Amino acid sequence: MNNTGNIAAATADIGNRKWKFAELLAEPDIALRWEKVRKYFFLRESTYDMTNRCNMRCDGCYYYEGEKQFAPENCDPEAWRRLMREERSRGITYVVLAGAEPSLVPELLEVCYQEIPLGCIATNGLIRIPESVDYRIHISVWGNDETSFRTRRAKNLLEHQIDNYAGDPRAVFVYTFTHDNIEEIYDVIDVLVHRNCSVTFNIFSSPVAYTGGLRHDGTSLLRTRRTMMDLLKRYPENILFSAYNVVAHTEHAGLHTLYGCSYPRMNTSTDIGLGRSFRQYRTDLSWDRSVACCVPDTDCEDCRHYAAGSAVVTARLHRHVIDPETFSSWLDYVDTYLAVWVMGYVKGRNLCDKMVEPPGKVCSD
Repeated sequence: MNNTGNIAAATADIGNRKWKFAELLAEPDIALRWEKVRKYFFLRESTYDMTNRCNMRCDGCYYYEGEKQFAPENCDPEAWRRLMREERSRGITYVVLAGAEPSLVPELLEVCYQEIPLGCIATNGLIRIPESVDYRIHISVWGNDETSFRTRRAKNLLEHQIDNYAGDPRAVFVYTFTHDNIEEIYDVIDVLVHRNCSVTFNIFSSPVAYTGGLRHDGTSLLRTRRTMMDLLKRYPENILFSAYNVVAHTEHAGLHTLYGCSYPRMNTSTDIGLGRSFRQYRTDLSWDRSVACCVPDTDCEDCRHYAAGSAVVTARLHRHVIDPETFSSWLDYVDTYLAVWVMGYVKGRNLCDKMVEPPGKVCSD
């Protein structure tokens, strides 16, 4: 068996020792990373569907599932400006602009950026977003051009995406691993690295009632895990990921089972955190707490989405302050999350290159 598929056991010197937080911070590298990431604990997100239109039709699309796709569009920039100001007044500091294809409404993106300057846009990359919108831009990649044409009905998609965003400091190319495209990443990443693009990884997480062939099984998750670890070693300068990201997103159990989802759809508490503050706005500027999550209409049990992990895993600090390896792994995850989502944040080297199992759970190998 490939050793990159194995989870690291706790080192012998850790044993059953109960570590105090101050003892964990006695390690200089850990202390520096903690101070680096904790400066961003003020981030408080909500998400916004900017338009119900798209210039592509993709197999397994999250937007065109459920009721949100039928919400009428509010295309009034001043209505969006009022919403952003209201959001800011209730403590929202970070916006995620998505659904269906936000590049089709650049005037609305401009308004959002003017009111809340920290955020991210999820796009297919076919249309370049103006430089004046200085958000992180996540460009979705679902395989090589042959696969993109089959699953997304787009010819020469990667070429168009790279032409639009190579050299753009806002851009992160997000490769989504499906059941069928795992090996394709090698050809795709060679092209991206050649153009010095930043890359992170996502795992296809099935929409509710999805019956297509992109859904993962245990075998494909293990193959994805091994591939991710191999790529981390080959391209450390271009890939924004860590060994703990690999673990968290390639387990047979989904994120909700492993960590407990913080988003309102799966979290009834309104006392603290995302349960209190998070909203997912539709294109008519309405929202529904009962379905609000980072990627609505995802099958929660199958959710391994990178966007979900950015909140679900990072919110579980208390579970990870148990020993140096586990805490270092969590810090790597948070460092990765910030590098992927926040403009100007620079990822450091990973503190832990081993795959450490999530506290309280037994990972597959």
